[in-house]
Amino acid sequence: MKTFADLTKEVQEPGLCHHCGGCVTFCTAINYGALAMDEDGRPGYQDRDKCIECGICYAICPEIKEHEEETRKHVSWTAPMGRIIDTTVARSLDSEVRAHATDGGVVSALLLGLLDRGHIDGAIVAKKAGPFKREPWLALTRDDLLAAAGFHFDTSHGMERFSQVYSTYSPSVAQLEQVARKRLTRVVMVGTPCQINTLRRMEVMGVVPTESIKYYFGLFCAGNFIFGEPERRRLEDLGKFKWAEVRKINLKEHLMIHVQNGGVRLIPLEKLDFMKRHACNFCQDYAAEFADLSFGGIGAEEGWTTVITRSQAGETLMTKAMGRYIEEYDRRSKPNLKKDTLAKVQHYSDLKKRKALVERERMVA
Repeated sequence: MKTFADLTKEVQEPGLCHHCGGCVTFCTAINYGALAMDEDGRPGYQDRDKCIECGICYAICPEIKEHEEETRKHVSWTAPMGRIIDTTVARSLDSEVRAHATDGGVVSALLLGLLDRGHIDGAIVAKKAGPFKREPWLALTRDDLLAAAGFHFDTSHGMERFSQVYSTYSPSVAQLEQVARKRLTRVVMVGTPCQINTLRRMEVMGVVPTESIKYYFGLFCAGNFIFGEPERRRLEDLGKFKWAEVRKINLKEHLMIHVQNGGVRLIPLEKLDFMKRHACNFCQDYAAEFADLSFGGIGAEEGWTTVITRSQAGETLMTKAMGRYIEEYDRRSKPNLKKDTLAKVQHYSDLKKRKALVERERMVA
């Protein structure tokens, strides 16, 4: 049976680790405590003597294909981009939610609706921890959820107070340890494709504490970006702006830099490889293919969210929320909106898959 030592050799050393946190979460939730994550989100031994070499950390890694077929069957995955029941462009009906949101605030609206009705105990999300820095958080109240909404940019307290390397990524799977400790039984997981993939594998294997997850909300992901000092300077040159002018950042077909005078600087995604985390170059999942609902800005106008419904649970949730917490884009002016939106998501999904395959072939060569 392969163990964490094999995972280190096969995944970490080649730079393929996504920092999803699944291996560490399982180990800590079960109270083995052999593994821990460092400040950069890399898993490693905390106490090697506590490792019982059960091999589960190896099996649940999204880079290991040991349970790939069982997991795909579990979520009714179909080529080329996972199961798709419906595609919707929507936004929150709550102006306060939209004010906090990066796109249309649909994720926040659904979470708030579920919490208000007492259908969930909380949600695993990512909250602001500094400029371009997010950290995982178990949100248990309405204020918690609002505080976690959107992509934050903030220079008001001075960059020097924070680390010189910031990331758009948050190892949210790690919060499952809190879920187990608090004995919560109805939690929404909001995460990146690699995080959702790991948790679905844990679910297939019956690994604690995934039985507590009621819904999986996946986020479209072109990659996780590092905003270190060199990267920020290069972005200024590419976009012809200064960080002091920036009021908002968004990621759709381009990196969108909104500046104070109302203008927007657009930087194509293909020009951002210099700031993408290494492991993301090998990931093939753009549209969170194993989620109940997948969300992103691609294919939607500014202020709206694209939602892909992938499961019956997700479909029921969207049906109950429509007209109560969210509204659908008026398609009378765009009768082909659903088809065009899905085609655009499919395009970016195909691009990510092709690039990942090329990078893997290059690594092996």
